[in-house]
Amino acid sequence: MVAVQKHSMQIITGRTHPALAEEVARVLGTAVTPVELKNFANGEIYCKLTESVRGDDVFIFQSHGGSINDAIMEQLAMIDAAKRASAHSITAVCPSLGYARQDRKAGGREPISARLIVDLLSAAGADRIMSVDLHSGQTQGFFNGPFDHIIAMPLLKKYVADSFAGSDLVIVSPDAGRAKSAERYSSALNCGMAIIHKHRSASKQNVAEAKYLIGDVKDKVCVIIDDMIDTAGTICSAADLLAEHGAKEVHGVTTHGIFSDPALVRIEESAFKTVAATNTLPIEATGKTEKVVTLSIAPLIASAIEAVYSGDSLSAIFDGQNQM
Repeated sequence: MVAVQKHSMQIITGRTHPALAEEVARVLGTAVTPVELKNFANGEIYCKLTESVRGDDVFIFQSHGGSINDAIMEQLAMIDAAKRASAHSITAVCPSLGYARQDRKAGGREPISARLIVDLLSAAGADRIMSVDLHSGQTQGFFNGPFDHIIAMPLLKKYVADSFAGSDLVIVSPDAGRAKSAERYSSALNCGMAIIHKHRSASKQNVAEAKYLIGDVKDKVCVIIDDMIDTAGTICSAADLLAEHGAKEVHGVTTHGIFSDPALVRIEESAFKTVAATNTLPIEATGKTEKVVTLSIAPLIASAIEAVYSGDSLSAIFDGQNQM
């Protein structure tokens, strides 16, 4: 008779967004495994796992936000520590994957930084990677192993349906690149769709301007769908353009609320009535506008981890749409 070994699940988190990992652990009926993390005087990161992970399936959380480079290095150190402590498997859980926007060469002599981050996670010892709403699905191909792509669509779709039921609703893509995503929401919610064309500066980062609107938004409730909001310049410009074209109300929905300065000020001063964001990144209470609504992504991440741990299908949770 061959004994079948049952590997325990362990959840470990870095310091960027421990609240999310703790919420996921509660949903799964477990607790976060303690880890000692601190910085030396020169900024180097020290990591020590305080409990044995030998033979266990370890999920190492870190949202790449705040001091993003420190967050990435901290996760790499935790992965390396788990590998050297004989973990059975290591999953790098990156609710928000750093450098995800830099997934291709847009010009000569540029790096593909998203590929570099994936290579670093792999070199550190990650057996698989899990992330939420990648900027581009092609990023999964950068990793020579399982890459679990969680989509926030079930959560965001329910929020939109519950919040704007009975409204003459239009889903708006803030640019041509998000049109396919907006079309999926529009079909699922059985409502109209519009697209905004924007012009992005070739010389300045985070500078874009909404230019033209395709679709009818007059006297309608408009919901702009985007994967992330950073400085909010583009999406606020889009909201103002919709208001100029007679939209009854303008709302925003995003997965990753980065909200770099002056994003919250711009949202407060814009035509937006509300902007909903999931908690893949911590949204600071200081200076937070009342227009921002936070939605918890924890149940979806917990479902994905449970599927991976038990060997069940992840695609079944999202009806296969996470592969698009």
